[in-house]
Amino acid sequence: MRAPSFFIALVSLLFIAATAQAEPPNAKTLLEDAKQNFQPIVVPSPGNDSVTAARIELGRRLFFENRVSMDGNVSCAHCHLPDKQASDGLPKAIGVFGKENPRNAPSIFNAALNFKQHWRGDRESLEDQAEKSLLGPASFGNPDQATAMSKLKAVPAYAGAFAKAFPGDKDPINSKNWGVAVGAFERTLLTPSKFDAFLGGDASALTKQEAAGLRKFIDLGCASCHDGAGVGGNSFQKFGVATDYWKETGVANLDKGRADVTKNDADLYLFKVASLRNVARTAPYFHDGSVDDLTKAVKIMGKTQLGQDLSDKDAADIVVFLGALTGPVPASYSAPEPYPDAETK
Repeated sequence: MRAPSFFIALVSLLFIAATAQAEPPNAKTLLEDAKQNFQPIVVPSPGNDSVTAARIELGRRLFFENRVSMDGNVSCAHCHLPDKQASDGLPKAIGVFGKENPRNAPSIFNAALNFKQHWRGDRESLEDQAEKSLLGPASFGNPDQATAMSKLKAVPAYAGAFAKAFPGDKDPINSKNWGVAVGAFERTLLTPSKFDAFLGGDASALTKQEAAGLRKFIDLGCASCHDGAGVGGNSFQKFGVATDYWKETGVANLDKGRADVTKNDADLYLFKVASLRNVARTAPYFHDGSVDDLTKAVKIMGKTQLGQDLSDKDAADIVVFLGALTGPVPASYSAPEPYPDAETK
């Protein structure tokens, strides 16, 4: 009779041991602390609004449309590749006619969580960014919005698509509606990850090292700027609080950041805090793409922002935690079959 009792006790001990491995020490305390700094990504339900659905579908089509650029080769997706988690892997994005953009192209995934768009915050929203990109010298390169829209109007099927997405508009193919439609699609590009499962209450969702990295990320002060649902993207901060950033990154050409937008010296070297969602797959890093290694980028942030020389162990643990912020590429992030050009007579 003792054998079954011994077997049950052994199974119980193994279960307890497995649970202890699944839940890192102080997991509940870590979860409580994490909830004070971060929020999980909430993916809205599609709903039954036919107009919204039409705008999202039109926006997806426009996002991958290259015929609106001056050289016919550049679309929004040109700098936001699915295999790069919607970044492009370049220090600075390359746009129309091979022109180099002044700054690195961040991922468009989860950009809807940012309080402003662009590194300097000179675009108020996704819609504003999409509309103005049509005129960007190194983006689409159009001289004016009318030129950009004339290219869409030359594709017959867009007339019906815009009319469906913007019913009641007498002339729906306009740059404002372009921005609204592209923004509607981009707002669907959310990538929740295992970190969101953790924030939702699953204390075992993170591995032991991921949890250790999160603990250090919070305790060192990283979460004071990289917070919220986007793990960043909520504020402007000076790049180089403790030491000049260029001394650590090694760049020679300095970027004044937001000061070039506001013309206020108080904003010198201020940039939007980057969202760290998918950061493990969106190298190179910083506004100028000057660092291509995530461990090095973490150590530079420790030095420039916190005045701390992070140990190899601390940096490694933080990098492992940052890997837990990678989510799957949204199913809708692919190019639809292009509308055919107008038939030539």
